[in-house]
Amino acid sequence: MIDIRPFNSLGHANHGWLDARHHFSFANYHEPARMGWGAIRVWNDDRIAARSGFPPHPHRDMEIITYVRTGAISHQDSMGNKGRTGAGDVQVMSAGSGVTHAEYNLEGDETTLFQIWVETDKPGTQPSWGMMPFPKEARDGSFQLLASGDADDGALTIHADAKVLGATLEAGKSISYEPDPARHLYLVPSARVRINGVEANARDGVAITGEQRVTIEADADAELVLVDAR
Repeated sequence: MIDIRPFNSLGHANHGWLDARHHFSFANYHEPARMGWGAIRVWNDDRIAARSGFPPHPHRDMEIITYVRTGAISHQDSMGNKGRTGAGDVQVMSAGSGVTHAEYNLEGDETTLFQIWVETDKPGTQPSWGMMPFPKEARDGSFQLLASGDADDGALTIHADAKVLGATLEAGKSISYEPDPARHLYLVPSARVRINGVEANARDGVAITGEQRVTIEADADAELVLVDAR
């Protein structure tokens, strides 16, 4: 099954400093048919104005992955962690038993990012945060693992049976991924692509399950972010 969720059908909230699109029900956006996808609970497509951001607020028992598309986001939390994550790189926070954090765009230009929440497999654990730069050439034409529940795979670690992957694909090229058909995949491309022949436009959501092989063909140069979850 390949279900396209068009960008213009997503939930929308514009707070001035934050222009957010919600792939799944979130805050004041409630759509019973889009409460999540497998263990994926939130996928927000955020545009954050220069020198603004999310003031300190709490979370618990959720794996929160931030994929920065353009600009940069600066993090600080109640554990004493601080860091800046730039375009193409990723940060993860396991909220565990509870953490308070803030996320600010301290740059002079707008920052765009995906904020992805995956249900934790280990509620009540010690909270943690991490970030990592990923060489852009490593994802040219192939999926690069960015975060997963395997602490030994060289990527960022989350407490969930899930993988977060990124790729870049030139126009006219294709890439394939072979999932367990029982898994839930969610893909967001930056440009028009075809997934097993089904067309998706820029920033559409693509919910996939029951497929043994997923082939993505790019009609234009595209950046792909994919989550593979239980």
